[in-house]
Amino acid sequence: MQAVTPELRILAEGLRFPEGPVVMPDGSVTLVEINGQCVSRIAPDGTRSVVAKPGGGPNGMALGPDGMLYVCNNGGFEWHEEPGLLRPTFQAYDYRTGRIERIDPATGAVTVLYERCGERPLRGPNDIVLDGQGGFWFSDLGKVRARDRDHGGVYWAALDGSRIVEAAFPIAGGANGIGLSPDGRTLYVAETETGRLWAWDVEGPGALRKDSWPSVHGGRLLCQFPGFRRLDSLAVAASGNVVVATLIAGEITTVSPAGEIVHVVKMPERMPTNICFGGPGLRTAYITLSTTGKLVAMDWHEPGLQLAA
Repeated sequence: MQAVTPELRILAEGLRFPEGPVVMPDGSVTLVEINGQCVSRIAPDGTRSVVAKPGGGPNGMALGPDGMLYVCNNGGFEWHEEPGLLRPTFQAYDYRTGRIERIDPATGAVTVLYERCGERPLRGPNDIVLDGQGGFWFSDLGKVRARDRDHGGVYWAALDGSRIVEAAFPIAGGANGIGLSPDGRTLYVAETETGRLWAWDVEGPGALRKDSWPSVHGGRLLCQFPGFRRLDSLAVAASGNVVVATLIAGEITTVSPAGEIVHVVKMPERMPTNICFGGPGLRTAYITLSTTGKLVAMDWHEPGLQLAA
């Protein structure tokens, strides 16, 4: 399939590896700067302000029904930087653990909700989606070191900090983008290193129906991306299509609920990491171009899904 090259509007530049964009009720976009260890707000006129400084590695983010921001903090990376390119490498030298945080966008106050699931510490929480039932699903990419790496996993947790469940494990190539179908009955997870998009049927808060074989985590393979493509965050369209930020190839790839690649948009860098929808009719796509530090927007060919709160 031939990729479409869109007209992009640059909303902000000079960001330190932006991810996790969230369109706020006032039309601003809140995002994380992983290398900057902060949460920032980009006003409609492009003005940047710092919302909070949680430290570590703030990553995926969602807006809760209480107006709070729920943030996956991966615990931090080491970094490689050269002119025009910034990218994460290994686990930070001062890494302690990953965590889920609640941030008050009005005051910047940070509350840690979860650092572990049972006896196991969270390693590198990455992306998050609320389920509209008082909880959220999140992915854990794991951490990478010079000679070894963690397995990833999928978790469910309550917004009030009272319960956390390991729902699918292990995801050897790292669990990254996560999203729900429009009816909330299917959970999608992008596996970074293998270029695979997985799906599970949702049976309830923290409960996924799992196939006993052949996948070790019980998911069913929705789509194997071709060639050398690594997968990052994802969003879901109102149609049910799954829209995946695709690394190395530098694309935004749309996969149908049947697993067919139906639309590809070429980006101007190799690491478009996150996408979310906003604006009138949810027809504007907001995309983070992380290695070059940009937040961009473009008109999208179909409306995005109104996210659950």
